[in-house]
Amino acid sequence: MVAARGYSARDAAKLLDLSVDQVRSFARAGLVEAERGPRREYRFSFQGLVLLRVARDLSAARIPRRRIRRSLAQLKASLPSGRSLSGVRIAAEQDHVVVHDGSKRWSPESGQLHFSFEVAELVRRVAPLAQRQAAAARAANLSAGAWYEFACEMEAPAPDAARDAYRRALHLDPDHVDARINLGRLLHEAGEPGAAEEQYLRALAVREDATAAFNLGVALEDQERPADALAAYERALRADGVHEDAHFNAAGLCRRFGRDADALRHLKRYRELTSRS
Repeated sequence: MVAARGYSARDAAKLLDLSVDQVRSFARAGLVEAERGPRREYRFSFQGLVLLRVARDLSAARIPRRRIRRSLAQLKASLPSGRSLSGVRIAAEQDHVVVHDGSKRWSPESGQLHFSFEVAELVRRVAPLAQRQAAAARAANLSAGAWYEFACEMEAPAPDAARDAYRRALHLDPDHVDARINLGRLLHEAGEPGAAEEQYLRALAVREDATAAFNLGVALEDQERPADALAAYERALRADGVHEDAHFNAAGLCRRFGRDADALRHLKRYRELTSRS
Protein backbone atom coordinates (compact mmCIF):
# COMPACT_ATOMS: atom_id res chain seq x y z
CA MET A 1 0.00 0.00 0.00
CA VAL A 2 1.33 3.45 -0.85
CA ALA A 3 1.70 6.00 1.92
CA ALA A 4 -0.62 8.46 0.16
CA ARG A 5 -3.50 5.99 -0.07
CA GLY A 6 -6.54 6.43 2.12
CA TYR A 7 -7.77 9.10 4.49
CA SER A 8 -6.58 9.56 8.07
CA ALA A 9 -8.88 9.82 11.09
CA ARG A 10 -8.17 13.57 11.10
CA ASP A 11 -9.12 13.80 7.38
CA ALA A 12 -12.32 11.84 8.01
CA ALA A 13 -13.25 13.98 11.01
CA LYS A 14 -12.84 17.20 9.02
CA LEU A 15 -14.72 15.89 5.98
CA LEU A 16 -17.63 14.47 7.98
CA ASP A 17 -17.96 17.06 10.76
CA LEU A 18 -16.99 14.54 13.43
CA SER A 19 -14.39 14.65 16.16
CA VAL A 20 -11.26 12.55 15.71
CA ASP A 21 -12.28 10.60 18.82
CA GLN A 22 -15.66 9.78 17.24
CA VAL A 23 -14.00 8.50 14.08
CA ARG A 24 -11.60 6.33 16.06
CA SER A 25 -14.44 5.10 18.25
CA PHE A 26 -16.43 3.92 15.20
CA ALA A 27 -13.34 2.12 13.91
CA ARG A 28 -12.48 0.52 17.26
CA ALA A 29 -16.07 -0.69 17.61
CA GLY A 30 -15.81 -2.44 14.24
CA LEU A 31 -18.60 -0.35 12.71
CA VAL A 32 -16.34 0.67 9.83
CA GLU A 33 -13.31 -1.18 8.50
CA ALA A 34 -10.03 0.72 8.48
CA GLU A 35 -6.54 -0.23 7.42
CA ARG A 36 -3.50 0.68 9.47
CA GLY A 37 -0.83 3.04 8.17
CA PRO A 38 2.93 2.77 8.75
CA ARG A 39 2.53 4.30 12.22
CA ARG A 40 -0.49 2.12 13.05
CA GLU A 41 -2.83 5.05 12.40
CA TYR A 42 -6.28 4.44 10.93
CA ARG A 43 -6.60 4.89 7.15
CA PHE A 44 -10.06 4.88 5.53
CA SER A 45 -10.99 4.21 1.92
CA PHE A 46 -13.52 6.42 0.14
CA GLN A 47 -16.14 3.71 0.71
CA GLY A 48 -15.09 3.82 4.37
CA LEU A 49 -15.90 7.54 4.42
CA VAL A 50 -19.35 6.80 2.98
CA LEU A 51 -19.97 4.21 5.70
CA LEU A 52 -18.64 6.55 8.39
CA ARG A 53 -21.12 9.17 7.16
CA VAL A 54 -23.96 6.68 7.56
CA ALA A 55 -22.61 5.52 10.96
CA ARG A 56 -22.63 9.14 12.09
CA ASP A 57 -26.30 9.58 11.21
CA LEU A 58 -27.34 6.22 12.62
CA SER A 59 -25.60 7.04 15.88
CA ALA A 60 -27.25 10.48 16.00
CA ALA A 61 -30.63 8.73 15.57
CA ARG A 62 -29.76 6.71 18.72
CA ILE A 63 -29.73 3.36 16.90
CA PRO A 64 -28.06 0.66 19.08
CA ARG A 65 -24.53 -0.16 17.96
CA ARG A 66 -25.32 -3.79 17.22
CA ARG A 67 -28.00 -2.65 14.75
CA ILE A 68 -25.67 -0.04 13.29
CA ARG A 69 -23.05 -2.75 12.73
CA ARG A 70 -25.61 -4.98 10.99
CA SER A 71 -26.98 -2.14 8.86
CA LEU A 72 -23.52 -1.01 7.76
CA ALA A 73 -22.52 -4.57 6.85
CA GLN A 74 -25.64 -4.90 4.70
CA LEU A 75 -25.13 -1.48 3.18
CA LYS A 76 -21.49 -2.26 2.32
CA ALA A 77 -22.57 -5.48 0.60
CA SER A 78 -25.23 -3.65 -1.40
CA LEU A 79 -23.15 -0.72 -2.68
CA PRO A 80 -22.40 -0.96 -6.41
CA SER A 81 -19.39 -3.12 -7.14
CA GLY A 82 -16.97 -2.11 -9.89
CA ARG A 83 -18.63 1.24 -10.45
CA SER A 84 -18.08 4.71 -9.07
CA LEU A 85 -20.09 5.58 -5.98
CA SER A 86 -20.46 9.20 -7.03
CA GLY A 87 -23.98 8.73 -8.45
CA VAL A 88 -25.35 6.89 -5.40
CA ARG A 89 -27.81 8.44 -2.94
CA ILE A 90 -28.41 6.95 0.50
CA ALA A 91 -31.57 7.90 2.34
CA ALA A 92 -33.93 6.89 5.12
CA GLU A 93 -37.44 6.04 4.02
CA GLN A 94 -39.69 5.15 6.94
CA ASP A 95 -37.65 2.53 8.82
CA HIS A 96 -35.18 1.46 6.12
CA VAL A 97 -31.94 2.65 4.59
CA VAL A 98 -32.57 2.95 0.86
CA VAL A 99 -29.80 3.02 -1.73
CA HIS A 100 -30.53 4.71 -5.06
CA ASP A 101 -28.14 3.96 -7.94
CA GLY A 102 -29.43 5.45 -11.17
CA SER A 103 -32.69 3.68 -11.98
CA LYS A 104 -32.17 1.02 -9.31
CA ARG A 105 -33.03 1.19 -5.64
CA TRP A 106 -32.81 -1.28 -2.78
CA SER A 107 -33.16 -1.28 0.98
CA PRO A 108 -30.69 -2.87 3.43
CA GLU A 109 -32.41 -3.45 6.80
CA SER A 110 -31.96 -0.72 9.42
CA GLY A 111 -33.75 1.10 12.22
CA GLN A 112 -35.69 4.33 12.71
CA LEU A 113 -33.68 6.80 10.62
CA HIS A 114 -33.71 10.48 9.76
CA PHE A 115 -31.18 11.32 7.07
CA SER A 116 -30.54 11.54 3.36
CA PHE A 117 -27.41 12.36 1.39
CA GLU A 118 -25.93 12.01 -2.06
CA VAL A 119 -22.47 10.50 -2.21
CA ALA A 120 -21.67 13.26 -4.71
CA GLU A 121 -21.89 15.69 -1.77
CA LEU A 122 -19.04 13.81 -0.08
CA VAL A 123 -17.14 13.56 -3.37
CA ARG A 124 -17.04 17.35 -3.62
CA ARG A 125 -15.55 17.64 -0.15
CA VAL A 126 -12.99 14.86 -0.68
CA ALA A 127 -11.86 15.95 -4.18
CA PRO A 128 -9.14 18.47 -3.17
CA LEU A 129 -7.53 16.00 -0.78
CA ALA A 130 -7.77 13.24 -3.39
CA GLN A 131 -5.98 15.43 -5.93
CA ARG A 132 -3.13 16.01 -3.47
CA GLN A 133 -2.90 12.26 -2.91
CA ALA A 134 -2.77 11.70 -6.67
CA ALA A 135 0.10 14.17 -7.02
CA ALA A 136 2.01 12.37 -4.26
CA ALA A 137 1.39 9.01 -5.93
CA ARG A 138 2.73 10.28 -9.27
CA ALA A 139 5.97 11.17 -7.52
CA ALA A 140 6.31 7.65 -6.08
CA ASN A 141 7.74 4.52 -7.72
CA LEU A 142 4.68 2.28 -7.68
CA SER A 143 4.08 -1.21 -9.04
CA ALA A 144 1.26 -2.00 -11.46
CA GLY A 145 -0.74 -3.53 -8.61
CA ALA A 146 -0.26 -0.45 -6.42
CA TRP A 147 -1.35 1.85 -9.24
CA TYR A 148 -4.44 -0.32 -9.79
CA GLU A 149 -5.39 -0.18 -6.10
CA PHE A 150 -4.79 3.56 -6.00
CA ALA A 151 -6.93 4.03 -9.13
CA CYS A 152 -9.81 2.13 -7.53
CA GLU A 153 -9.64 4.47 -4.56
CA MET A 154 -9.58 7.57 -6.77
CA GLU A 155 -12.59 6.68 -8.97
CA ALA A 156 -15.27 8.54 -7.05
CA PRO A 157 -13.40 11.61 -5.73
CA ALA A 158 -10.99 12.10 -8.66
CA PRO A 159 -11.96 10.20 -11.85
CA ASP A 160 -9.33 11.97 -13.97
CA ALA A 161 -6.64 10.83 -11.53
CA ALA A 162 -8.14 7.33 -11.58
CA ARG A 163 -7.91 7.13 -15.38
CA ASP A 164 -4.29 8.28 -15.21
CA ALA A 165 -3.49 5.70 -12.54
CA TYR A 166 -5.08 2.86 -14.54
CA ARG A 167 -3.02 3.90 -17.57
CA ARG A 168 0.13 3.86 -15.43
CA ALA A 169 -0.75 0.36 -14.21
CA LEU A 170 -1.26 -0.79 -17.80
CA HIS A 171 2.01 0.77 -18.92
CA LEU A 172 3.74 -1.49 -16.38
CA ASP A 173 1.50 -4.52 -16.99
CA PRO A 174 -0.42 -4.43 -20.31
CA ASP A 175 -2.18 -7.70 -19.40
CA HIS A 176 -3.79 -6.36 -16.21
CA VAL A 177 -7.37 -7.25 -17.14
CA ASP A 178 -9.12 -5.57 -14.22
CA ALA A 179 -7.30 -2.29 -14.89
CA ARG A 180 -8.42 -2.41 -18.55
CA ILE A 181 -12.02 -3.10 -17.57
CA ASN A 182 -12.12 -0.27 -15.06
CA LEU A 183 -10.39 2.15 -17.44
CA GLY A 184 -12.92 1.23 -20.11
CA ARG A 185 -15.79 1.91 -17.76
CA LEU A 186 -14.41 5.32 -16.78
CA LEU A 187 -13.87 6.22 -20.44
CA HIS A 188 -17.44 5.19 -21.24
CA GLU A 189 -18.78 7.23 -18.31
CA ALA A 190 -16.79 10.18 -19.69
CA GLY A 191 -18.63 9.88 -23.02
CA GLU A 192 -16.04 7.87 -24.97
CA PRO A 193 -17.69 4.51 -25.80
CA GLY A 194 -15.30 3.87 -28.70
CA ALA A 195 -12.26 4.20 -26.45
CA ALA A 196 -14.01 2.00 -23.88
CA GLU A 197 -14.65 -0.64 -26.56
CA GLU A 198 -10.94 -0.78 -27.31
CA GLN A 199 -10.10 -1.39 -23.65
CA TYR A 200 -12.70 -4.15 -23.29
CA LEU A 201 -11.49 -5.92 -26.43
CA ARG A 202 -7.90 -5.82 -25.19
CA ALA A 203 -9.05 -7.25 -21.84
CA LEU A 204 -10.92 -10.06 -23.59
CA ALA A 205 -7.85 -10.87 -25.68
CA VAL A 206 -6.12 -11.75 -22.41
CA ARG A 207 -8.99 -13.45 -20.59
CA GLU A 208 -12.60 -14.39 -21.25
CA ASP A 209 -14.24 -12.16 -18.66
CA ALA A 210 -18.00 -11.73 -18.25
CA THR A 211 -17.74 -8.16 -16.99
CA ALA A 212 -15.55 -7.10 -19.91
CA ALA A 213 -17.93 -8.72 -22.39
CA PHE A 214 -21.03 -7.23 -20.77
CA ASN A 215 -19.50 -3.75 -20.61
CA LEU A 216 -18.47 -4.15 -24.25
CA GLY A 217 -22.10 -4.84 -25.11
CA VAL A 218 -23.23 -1.66 -23.38
CA ALA A 219 -20.55 0.37 -25.18
CA LEU A 220 -21.61 -1.11 -28.52
CA GLU A 221 -25.28 -0.34 -27.87
CA ASP A 222 -24.33 3.26 -27.17
CA GLN A 223 -22.60 3.29 -30.58
CA GLU A 224 -25.82 2.06 -32.26
CA ARG A 225 -24.38 -1.39 -33.06
CA PRO A 226 -27.10 -3.69 -31.66
CA ALA A 227 -26.03 -6.88 -33.46
CA ASP A 228 -22.48 -6.59 -32.15
CA ALA A 229 -23.86 -5.73 -28.71
CA LEU A 230 -26.02 -8.86 -28.64
CA ALA A 231 -23.00 -10.97 -29.59
CA ALA A 232 -21.10 -9.38 -26.67
CA TYR A 233 -23.91 -10.15 -24.21
CA GLU A 234 -23.98 -13.75 -25.43
CA ARG A 235 -20.22 -13.88 -24.94
CA ALA A 236 -20.69 -12.61 -21.38
CA LEU A 237 -23.21 -15.36 -20.73
CA ARG A 238 -20.85 -18.03 -22.04
CA ALA A 239 -18.38 -16.84 -19.42
CA ASP A 240 -21.00 -16.44 -16.68
CA GLY A 241 -24.42 -17.94 -17.30
CA VAL A 242 -25.92 -16.26 -14.24
CA HIS A 243 -25.06 -12.69 -15.25
CA GLU A 244 -28.47 -11.09 -14.60
CA ASP A 245 -27.97 -7.86 -16.56
CA ALA A 246 -26.58 -9.71 -19.57
CA HIS A 247 -29.75 -11.83 -19.72
CA PHE A 248 -31.92 -8.70 -19.41
CA ASN A 249 -30.10 -6.73 -22.11
CA ALA A 250 -29.93 -9.75 -24.41
CA ALA A 251 -33.70 -10.20 -24.03
CA GLY A 252 -34.31 -6.65 -25.21
CA LEU A 253 -32.10 -7.01 -28.26
CA CYS A 254 -33.50 -10.43 -29.18
CA ARG A 255 -36.97 -8.90 -29.12
CA ARG A 256 -35.70 -6.07 -31.33
CA PHE A 257 -34.45 -8.60 -33.89
CA GLY A 258 -37.68 -10.62 -33.84
CA ARG A 259 -36.10 -13.52 -31.92
CA ASP A 260 -39.06 -13.81 -29.57
CA ALA A 261 -38.28 -17.29 -28.26
CA ASP A 262 -34.74 -16.27 -27.33
CA ALA A 263 -36.05 -13.07 -25.76
CA LEU A 264 -38.47 -15.02 -23.59
CA ARG A 265 -35.72 -17.49 -22.61
CA HIS A 266 -33.40 -14.70 -21.48
CA LEU A 267 -36.17 -12.84 -19.68
CA LYS A 268 -37.30 -15.99 -17.87
CA ARG A 269 -33.74 -16.66 -16.74
CA TYR A 270 -33.36 -13.04 -15.63
CA ARG A 271 -36.51 -13.29 -13.50
CA GLU A 272 -35.34 -16.58 -11.98
CA LEU A 273 -32.01 -15.06 -11.01
CA THR A 274 -33.42 -11.80 -9.62
CA SER A 275 -36.10 -13.60 -7.60
CA ARG A 276 -33.34 -15.37 -5.65
CA SER A 277 -31.50 -12.20 -4.70
